[in-house]
Amino acid sequence: QLQASGGGLVQAGGSLRLSCAASGRTFSSYVMAWFRQAPGKEREFVADIYWIGGTAGYADYVKGRFTISRDNAKNTVNLQMNNLKPEDTAVYYCAAKKAGTGLYEYWGQGTQVTVSS
Repeated sequence: QLQASGGGLVQAGGSLRLSCAASGRTFSSYVMAWFRQAPGKEREFVADIYWIGGTAGYADYVKGRFTISRDNAKNTVNLQMNNLKPEDTAVYYCAAKKAGTGLYEYWGQGTQVTVSS
């Protein structure tokens, strides 16, 4: 129900745009988020956005470089990543949870982002 795409290999300072296509149900009352997991590290929060209203939040380590947005017409959530750094290298996952709850119940399959120095 969540399909992530858009990953790839980019040089430091470059940009990538990830997309998460939502299907199979209505996510209008959900919070959509991006997480990432680097090799040997725990999964960490990147950014989230309320589908209704569009209020967004970011982890400090991506604030000012990444922008999360949603496209209601296409039913997608996007993550624009600029000024990428080697430490941004990870598998990126999109996820969804009902607003007001703590558990992300839907997860996409992940897309690899590799930033070379």
